[in-house]
Amino acid sequence: MIEFSLLSALLAGLLGGVHCVGMCGGIVAAFSFRADGSTPPFRLHLAYNLGRVTSYVLFGAIAGALGASLKLASFLPAQTMLYVLAQLVMVLLGLYLAGFNQWVLVFERAGGAVWKRVRPLFQKLLPVKSLPQAVLAGMAWGWLPCGLVYSILVSALAAGSATSGAALMLAFGLGTLPNLLGMGLFARQIQPFMQQRWVRRLAGLTVAGFGVWGLAVLVMRYL
Repeated sequence: MIEFSLLSALLAGLLGGVHCVGMCGGIVAAFSFRADGSTPPFRLHLAYNLGRVTSYVLFGAIAGALGASLKLASFLPAQTMLYVLAQLVMVLLGLYLAGFNQWVLVFERAGGAVWKRVRPLFQKLLPVKSLPQAVLAGMAWGWLPCGLVYSILVSALAAGSATSGAALMLAFGLGTLPNLLGMGLFARQIQPFMQQRWVRRLAGLTVAGFGVWGLAVLVMRYL
């Protein structure tokens, strides 16, 4: 079932680009344009995203370890309950991306307090002038409160181990790369397309479908 979860996380990151445009557009714009009007080299955009995905992997490892500790503590139904919760959150995430509800924003508000502490450190790293600085800025960017990230973290919690949780968030992070790298290089061109209603609906309902399928797989195991 881990292969299915990895695929779900990868595609959620890819299709979640409709959310990334709105959530991370300002940060990507800050990375994409210099004071002299020039465009940063591609290697800097790679470094930003390397740092961001590194933070995601760290979060996934912590969440996976926490989920594993619940299992080791003899909470027999805990792993199944976490799996069901992860699939339900995936459905809610898809409906949010499609524009049908705002429930996932609860996760973003919960992370706001942490971002208030990280944001000053992030701002001190701007403007970015070197690759190490870009990686650090990207790692700070990974702490931005994001309902999409937090929703996938619930799946990492249900992954059963630190390694599996880290792998899940790595898959998700890799899924976000095409959109966020594309925004960095073609910010003005890609944003109007990603914000079209039909694009949002198609992407969101596809992500919700992963959650529904995950629940169906669980039900079929017990039939």
